Amino acid sequence: MSATLPHGTGPDPEPGPLDLRLVPPALAAWATAALTLDAPTDRTVWIVAVSLLGGIVLLGKSRRGPESPAPPGRRSAWARASLAAVLLCVAASATSAGLQGADVRRGPVPELARRSAIVTADIELTGDPWLSTPRVRGDHTAPAAVLIRAKVRRVEESDGRSTRTRAPVLVVVDGGVAGPERSSGGESEQETPEIPEVPDRVRGAAGDGSASAAGGAGAPSDGVAASVEGSGAPSEKAAASAGGFRARAGQAGWMKLLPSTRLRVGGRLAPALAGGDRTAAVLRVRGSPGARVLAGPSGPQRWAGRLRDGLRAATDGLPGDARALLPGLVVGDTARITPELDDAFKATDLTHTLAVSGSNLTVLLALLTGPPGLARLTERRGLAPRLGLSLRATALFAGALTLGFVLVCRPDPSVLRAAVCGAIALLALATGRRRSLVPALATAVLLLVLYDPWLARGYGFLLSVLATGALLVLAPGWSEGLRRRGVPPRLAEALGAAAAAQAVCAPVVAVLSARVSLVAVPCNLLAEAAVAPATVLGFAALATAPVAMPLAKLLAWGASWPTRWIAGVARAGAALPGAGVDWPGTWPGALLLAAVTVAVVLAGRRLVRHPWWCGLFGVLLLLALVRPAPLTRVVTGWPPPGWRYAMCDVGQGDATVLAAGAGAGVVVDAGPDPAAVDRCLRQLGITRVPLLVLTHFHADHVAGLPGVLRGREVAAIETTGFEEPGQEAEFVRREAAGRHIPVTRAVAGEERRTGPLSWRVLWPPADTGRPTAAGPPPVTGPLAGPGVPAGPGPLAGPAPPPPDGPVAAPEFDGPNDASVALLVRAGGLRLLLLGDLEPPDQQALLRSPEAAGMAGVDVLKVAHHGSAYQDPELIRLVAPRVALISCGTGNPYGHPAPSTVAALRAGGALVLRTDRDGALAVGGAGGADGEVRVTRDERP
Repeated sequence: MSATLPHGTGPDPEPGPLDLRLVPPALAAWATAALTLDAPTDRTVWIVAVSLLGGIVLLGKSRRGPESPAPPGRRSAWARASLAAVLLCVAASATSAGLQGADVRRGPVPELARRSAIVTADIELTGDPWLSTPRVRGDHTAPAAVLIRAKVRRVEESDGRSTRTRAPVLVVVDGGVAGPERSSGGESEQETPEIPEVPDRVRGAAGDGSASAAGGAGAPSDGVAASVEGSGAPSEKAAASAGGFRARAGQAGWMKLLPSTRLRVGGRLAPALAGGDRTAAVLRVRGSPGARVLAGPSGPQRWAGRLRDGLRAATDGLPGDARALLPGLVVGDTARITPELDDAFKATDLTHTLAVSGSNLTVLLALLTGPPGLARLTERRGLAPRLGLSLRATALFAGALTLGFVLVCRPDPSVLRAAVCGAIALLALATGRRRSLVPALATAVLLLVLYDPWLARGYGFLLSVLATGALLVLAPGWSEGLRRRGVPPRLAEALGAAAAAQAVCAPVVAVLSARVSLVAVPCNLLAEAAVAPATVLGFAALATAPVAMPLAKLLAWGASWPTRWIAGVARAGAALPGAGVDWPGTWPGALLLAAVTVAVVLAGRRLVRHPWWCGLFGVLLLLALVRPAPLTRVVTGWPPPGWRYAMCDVGQGDATVLAAGAGAGVVVDAGPDPAAVDRCLRQLGITRVPLLVLTHFHADHVAGLPGVLRGREVAAIETTGFEEPGQEAEFVRREAAGRHIPVTRAVAGEERRTGPLSWRVLWPPADTGRPTAAGPPPVTGPLAGPGVPAGPGPLAGPAPPPPDGPVAAPEFDGPNDASVALLVRAGGLRLLLLGDLEPPDQQALLRSPEAAGMAGVDVLKVAHHGSAYQDPELIRLVAPRVALISCGTGNPYGHPAPSTVAALRAGGALVLRTDRDGALAVGGAGGADGEVRVTRDERP
């Protein structure tokens, strides 16, 4: 994200005020580019003409010399020259932005997109393919789509008219579209890189801006929508998103394509959802006619692809985190990074390590030249003098290294930005003049904005400039202040740099994530020492893999140690209950955070003079991070003492918890979002899960499974026997198998207990019917045994007998009908949890022998998020004192239905719902004479 200043640069031989002369022209060019990219042509022409004329006039006056030799005259001439420079940069920036913005709007593609025309297009890929974010939509997960940035070179309409163009598009390829075939006359003899392995829940590196399909994946062809540029993560080459599925067979053929490959595809054009970006349209590829390769990738791209594949191969045998993380640290290849690991990096503000940044290049160049402050001296260090390279040869070699870096990491705008920032910063450092660093940064901003005006609207570019500026302007003074107070020099420099970058970047990160990390500074400090060795050894493995794979594997193994340290720091920091606080994700929220940061800095300058106050502040910060459960309960009132049952606020889905002793809870369903259920369980203090019950396999009940498993001991998972939808059932099996968690099938009549809890399975019945989906048979047998924790958590009770022959499920119309329903006793409370049972199944329960036991329960978890499809007779029989409904704010299904809420209230129930009341916790003695207490989580 920034160009890190290497240690050992030596003191500044030219102390004095910062040279800010180039800052106004750079900022003016930046602002002009951001405003004129999609401005009307006539307005842009006026801006260019006025700015150019004004700049020339002022420049001519300033060249005549000062009006008088006195200082006021010289100041007046300097002011005119400065204003002339600003105006000329504005003119240049408006010209560049106007031309490049017009390129996106001109030609037939935008008009064809507005008509949703079906076309045949010749496209040239300009970036690597990546998988979109699969999104939970209601009860299913929309499948991932392959997304590729490309330029349309020729477009042919349905009437046969053909036009040459160069419009940039976002290509969307759904899972059912076969991979492209090679033309017989094309470059079929060229090598094709191996398909990168994509994890179960995949992420991909988006190009600049972290483009993602918002509505493209799995949407109908006439509803294409894409969100691109400026809406992504803090780092543009970081993982685009979490939560995808394994690439399908057809998608694998698309995922192996390299930039500069030329294809002929048929598809439908649609406007991009986000206006004002570098995408003229979205091109959704159709399965017929099939895509064909017109020309393979260029030689340099094939070479870079082989190097990247070699690095993947060299890391294949490494432990999980190192195997996933090392390619990301080295070349920004984040395809193997799991959502859990990515969430940890986001929570600790370490995502910049997964992006190709100026620090990567700076580390490599510093290895070559040694400390930049000594680069021009006879006692210079680094590899160059040891190899006998002269200064000129060293400069040439460094230039070649920079070019190779850009090529291997892909010449995306983010990589070009990193290369320019890193190279200019190192060049300025080599002169030993720190004052030249700010002009160097301003020059880099000016050149990059003129070359690629779209960077002016990118959050990644903004964060890079802010972080680098903080390192140059704030960090030296903060480090010096720490050294004066006795902090060791190396630690003072590292602490000053981390604190300065975090203070300046935090408001922008808050806009992107609506969260402020409280562990960012310590985690960045702990990770910093490992980044350089991991980067150097990783690049060494990258370079040696094509010629000496055993040596590359050895180097990758060496790099795995610092890489695992970085991953461990991220996981440990994210695991802290107070790792972050929610914050308004708006620009007013960013301004508020900036004001708070300034106040903290000013207060900190006074606090450092009082050790006792510093110690007290440190203790308070530690308590805020660790959040001991007793203290948290006293301060926030959540969770309430003696709670028995909690309903998490996870949006449109279900996730509930039954208290099973200190730190233990039986979890029923996991909701649609891993982060939401993980946050809820952390707040409840749940670290052990004796049993996780997944009532059925709809995505709004199981997609959050990784959040339940994250950092917790889960002894067993129990599911329904109706394994539909198949992809969600397969996902649950993979997650469980990966953590060696046994999976059992719930059957009516099964009884269990753990600690103060006991429950009975009411549904589904143990009938036979349509066989379950293909896959390994469920594990059966007693749950109380090996693998179940001892103490207050073990489960006991009779388990259903092993099935005779193939496992079969009842004949149900859909997954809702096969939901697991539980009758629970928690202390004195009786609770009925109905999953998503539909009215026919509710009526079947009424006719079953279990009906008598359901009468007059204390708490009812209303079926199917309170939909209108409820059996009134069951509501009258159950007659709950409290009815809880889990539903999402503004959900498109109208849940809960007014008729259902009215029927429950007519029976005397207190009706509460998570979309209005937030998370809910139930306690009390229950029964006819006992009270039932319901507590809302009223924290913001």
